[in-house]
This record gives sequence, structure tokens and C-alpha cells, in this order.
Amino acid sequence: MAGTTVEPGTGGSSGAASGGAASGGAASGAAAGYRPSATLPFVAEFRRQASRRRTQLALGFMVLLPLIILIAFQFGSGDDDNGRGEFGSLIELATTGGLNFTLFTIFVSASFLLVVVVALFCGDTVASEASWGSLRYLLAVPVPRARLLAVKLLVALAYSALALLLLAGTALLLGTLRYGWAPLRSTVAAQLDPGEGLLRLLAVLGYLAVVLLVVAGLAVLLSVSTDAALGAVGGAVLLWILSSILDQITALGVLRSFLPTHYSTAWLGLLSTPIQTDDVVRGTISAVSYATLFWGLAFWRFTRKDVVS
Repeated sequence: MAGTTVEPGTGGSSGAASGGAASGGAASGAAAGYRPSATLPFVAEFRRQASRRRTQLALGFMVLLPLIILIAFQFGSGDDDNGRGEFGSLIELATTGGLNFTLFTIFVSASFLLVVVVALFCGDTVASEASWGSLRYLLAVPVPRARLLAVKLLVALAYSALALLLLAGTALLLGTLRYGWAPLRSTVAAQLDPGEGLLRLLAVLGYLAVVLLVVAGLAVLLSVSTDAALGAVGGAVLLWILSSILDQITALGVLRSFLPTHYSTAWLGLLSTPIQTDDVVRGTISAVSYATLFWGLAFWRFTRKDVVS
């Protein structure tokens, strides 16, 4: 049984099953009443992933990080070195209100931590099942391959969005309790009243979610290409870092604008006065295009590969 191969395009017996679900189950080989769309429900997969230790640890850390930053601010509040340099000024702003504390938390997390979390959720989708040897059993249920990958992708995206909301929500709650409900301030904009500041922060979160779709696409593509979950997660993170490094090389000229990370910091324009959306629009188009390409390749690859794990 360990060497069983599920041929591409069948999804176990899903190729036959999908044709005979409504009319003659016996003639097509499908069980009576079988419906491909009813296999592997989203809620079932969501609960299944919720029981995994990596999900619990990742979401738990999103809640814990703002608390760690808050405690670090308390211990370092008397250190004069915090007032020196650009980063020191950001720390000073972070302690002036809950919105500013949330903005600081997002700022220090966006370039790496959130990338790792999204890569973890999305890169672990198929590769972990393959490494455990359970992928072929899922396909033998039978779950159509395209549906299996689509449900796993949607669940991974849902947990990625949840992680982002937990990080920002916890930071806003803790920051407001400690520093109060004050106007949003930043180094690139005039002071914004709390209501408008909250809307700007929500816009920032929305844009970050769109940009991170590129990481999700890379991770899923690597996940269907390898049986090593760590390789899929690490590969997505390393490729993102490589793109960030190349984007710093000005000699590349206009080619830098085609890199997936070129507009990753365009969300700063959402905080400016007046608001700057040109790069946000370009970044959104770039991220959606790259994510669609990577997801398309992932579905093409997964529906055609031999599954032996």
C-alpha cells in the first residue's frame, strides 16, 4: 500500500465519480449519491487545521508579539538611547496612543514576520499531507484534486487573514489600554484624528493582505512541487527576500518595478497627507497578477502529477 500511486487527473476515482453523480452511479463507477462538491467541506478542513500545533503556535504568537513589544517599551522607557535615530523616533510615536502602537507593530512585522506566517500556512497545505503519507488517501475518498487544493488554499488564506487581524487587533487593544485613544501620528503625515486614523490603519491592513497574496501563491506552488513542507515554506520566504534584495539594486532600473516586492511598502502612502494611492494601485495589480500566475501554475502542476505519498 505504501507504493500506491494515484494517477494524475483521477483524484482517486473522482474523474469517474464527477460524471456519474447525478445520473447512473453504477454505470460510471461512482457511488450512488456521490457529489464531488460535497467532499472535503471548508468547515471540516478549517477545524482540522485548527487542531494542528503549528496553527495554534502561529496564531498564539500573533497575540503574544504586541504584549512582548509593550513590555519591552516599559523596560526601556528610561533609556535615553531610544530617542536617537529614526527608529528611536518611531518608538516615541508608538507610545503616544493605541493607534500609533498598532502602526509600529505592523511596521516591524510586515517585512518578515507576516511573510513567514503566510508562507507557513500556505506552504504547508499539500506538502505536509505528502510528507505524512496521507495525501493519496484524501484523493482516494475520492476528493477531486482541484477541489482539494482549492479548499486547502482557502483555509490557508483564512488563517493568514486571521493572523493579520489578531496581530493588529491585539496591538490596538493593548496599546489603547496602556497609552489611550489618541490621534494617529507618523513621520510621513500630519496628525489624523482617531476615527480617520482607524480607517487608514484598516486600509493599510487591506493592502498588506493583498501584497502577501504573492507569498501565498509562491508557497502553494512550492507546496505542490515538493513533499517537504519546510522546503516549501523556506523557499517562499527566501524568494521573497531575494526579490527584496534585488529591489535595492538601483542599477536594475525599470526592471525593479516588475519585482513582486517593489511596491510592498506602498502602504506608507495611505498614511500621508494628502493620501497617495498611485503606488498602492500599481502594487495591487502587481500582487494580484503574480498570485494568479502562481496559483494557476500550482493547480496545473497538482492536477497532473503522480501522487505516491
